[in-house]
Amino acid sequence: MIVKKISNLILAAAVFAVGCTEKSAPPKTANNLYETIEFEMPIIQEPQIPDYAVSITDFGAISGGIEINTEAFAAAINEVTDKGGGKVTIPPGIWLTGPIELKSNLELHAEQGAVILFSANKDHYPVIATNFEGLDTYRCLSPIHGRNIENVAFTGKGVWDGNGDAWRAVKKSKLTESAWKELVKSGGIVSDEGDVWYPSEQYKIGAEGSGDQNVRDDLQTKEEFETIRDYLRPVFVSIQNSKRILFDGPVFQNSPAWNIHPLRVEHLTVKNLTVRNPWYSQNGDGIDIESCKNVLVQNCNFDVGDDAICIKSGKNEDGRRYGIPCENLIIKDNIVYHGHGGVTVGSEMSGGVRNMHVSNCTFMGTDVGLRFKSTRGRGGVVENIFISDVYMTNIPTNAISFNLYYGGQSISEMLAAGGMKTSTELVPVTEETPQFKNIKISNVTVNGAQQAVFLQGLPEMPLENIELNNLYLKADNGFQIIDAKGVKINDTKLITRNDIALHIFNSADVDVNDLAYDYQAADAITINGSQCNNISISNPKTNVKQYTTIGSEVPEKAVKF
Repeated sequence: MIVKKISNLILAAAVFAVGCTEKSAPPKTANNLYETIEFEMPIIQEPQIPDYAVSITDFGAISGGIEINTEAFAAAINEVTDKGGGKVTIPPGIWLTGPIELKSNLELHAEQGAVILFSANKDHYPVIATNFEGLDTYRCLSPIHGRNIENVAFTGKGVWDGNGDAWRAVKKSKLTESAWKELVKSGGIVSDEGDVWYPSEQYKIGAEGSGDQNVRDDLQTKEEFETIRDYLRPVFVSIQNSKRILFDGPVFQNSPAWNIHPLRVEHLTVKNLTVRNPWYSQNGDGIDIESCKNVLVQNCNFDVGDDAICIKSGKNEDGRRYGIPCENLIIKDNIVYHGHGGVTVGSEMSGGVRNMHVSNCTFMGTDVGLRFKSTRGRGGVVENIFISDVYMTNIPTNAISFNLYYGGQSISEMLAAGGMKTSTELVPVTEETPQFKNIKISNVTVNGAQQAVFLQGLPEMPLENIELNNLYLKADNGFQIIDAKGVKINDTKLITRNDIALHIFNSADVDVNDLAYDYQAADAITINGSQCNNISISNPKTNVKQYTTIGSEVPEKAVKF
């Protein structure tokens, strides 16, 4: 009896202690994820999956990469769906399959050693009405797809492989001579000019027709699109009009077009992923987050053939008609290796982008580091962007780039074709005029780039309120500021190889303070353009007046030191 009382006292004390611990424990958000965000940001909701699990082997799945397991995947998903939701486990092995349709309350858990390989047979991917590159169009069905779903998770350490080589064209310039010969020998067809390999004659016909980049806008009916089915490469993972989606752990690789494409998704969590595509893969983006709300991308690695982390919101009239911005985004603790851009906004941003936080990201060898792009005809407003603690090495072109004359090429391709496009022509401001404003970039280190910072707005709609603080920039060339208003540059160290450290053209309200730079020649600062006004350069760490050229067209007293 005494022992029982003592035991009860111990148990009561333990319960009391646990209760006190639970009451005093910090909330789940105490990892500072939200504490440093510069805008009001709701806590992102992750999916809650019922505690019920099956394996694809329970439904006859056969490993080895030869037997097609489409029916086994569908049966397993239907089983958990019929029970109200649950986990479908994919064990170690190579599992060949056709398309997988996602349903609500579903976790797909790919275990370490599992490879889910999607069929190269295009008959498995019918042409459907969908959205690609911001436009309503027809494409082939995505290998992984879901619409109007809730509570879906991809977990585990396995590999999802889209078998993209079966879909993609390849430029000869992207391969070595021996690799090109092997590719041509494998089949397919070469362009008349001999510089592009196509998977099939049907793909060649589709690619050589007129269109808006990769979308054939000259075709109208589904039947017309079906005549060029091979050309209609799908995104690998397409999730549309959905809520509470989680990617945590797996590898996604080798996509036909874009890799992961969440479209109009609310509460999206992407963490601990590896996203890979061959460096030569055309449109081989990492993740394209389009018109989504409440988003986290954290602790992911990207090594892809196009832009890595892309923020979009529809294109031109289609994007403006939906009018759904991409908003409330946290992008942090990510590494990008090869890619056209580390973090990119645009060029499809017709619905707008707002409230984006980027921090503690590393870009190594990306074509561009921070890439903002659009063009006349898009419309849309990009605003309230906060970027800090970004580290870049070996950037072939611009470390920080704003290009409002984007025409579909990477910056490397644009430079090879003759340089960045610009214009002094004023056109009327309409709903088709894109606008970028209220953007703050701080604590950026660049060790090697062709151009440190390139800021280019439009004559009729300058970039507005761009603030750059505490930058350390080692690049061949320094700053170019073209058609901008309200630019502030503070506490910046610039080491350049070529003549011009700072070039300002047709820009107003530019305040450069505490700019230290090393240079080897005269004309370290040049200022040109009749629209220049209220330009201030103060506390330079070199003799600026001696090495400054001000064009004769610059208004009197527009510049002060």
